[in-house]
Amino acid sequence: MRNDFVHVYPTKEALIEAAAHRVTSVLASSLAKNPLAFIAVSGGSTPEPLYERLAAASDLDWRHLHVCFVDERNVGPEDSDSNYRMVNQAWLSHVPIPKQKIHRMRGELAASQAADEYEQELRRLPIPSANGLPRFHFMLLGMGPDGHTASLFPGTAGLAEKKRWVIGNHVAKMNTDRITLTYPVINNAASLMFLIAGADKADPLASVLSEESPLPAAGIEPTQGELVWMVDQAAAAKLPRES
Repeated sequence: MRNDFVHVYPTKEALIEAAAHRVTSVLASSLAKNPLAFIAVSGGSTPEPLYERLAAASDLDWRHLHVCFVDERNVGPEDSDSNYRMVNQAWLSHVPIPKQKIHRMRGELAASQAADEYEQELRRLPIPSANGLPRFHFMLLGMGPDGHTASLFPGTAGLAEKKRWVIGNHVAKMNTDRITLTYPVINNAASLMFLIAGADKADPLASVLSEESPLPAAGIEPTQGELVWMVDQAAAAKLPRES
């Protein structure tokens, strides 16, 4: 089994509570040590209650936080499928983060154009760098039942990208395009956290945490950062039991 930090919680509610505590602690630490903190967040149904908890966190100085996105669907910001729309409604619209520090992917554009524009935006931001890549202070990831993370899906060309920071990734099985950060950028983050819940994640999670897995989420291996998996008991059902 991979030597990652895996924390298992009995219910999704307990998972969200613990995740909210961890995220606020990481953000507070980053803001205390840096004039600005840069994070990247994900969409999906699992993190929505986490974002709602963050909206109620009153002890953080949100003014110095830049929020970027790990990935986005090829839709506009008002579409019900938009990651930005969900994160904004659950969290961002409730806290005093300056609008110019919220950096959404323009999913209403062609995916390749949106990716090009977003990469240029990231290059203009004063994000700390290492190895010629942006080094986000914190990045929140999820995982689908097929083992995808960000919008890096099984069998897609994006899995092989080594140079670009952001790409348009065609997902044939869904007949759609996505905009996503690439492995090099994700793996360069200082702190990464997977948030995973539900029985439909049990098989892929067991695979990803094994020594050899072909699933995209297994490609998340930070170069010089910390990776923590926070999962509920349903998702952890097929992990090896400690002796």
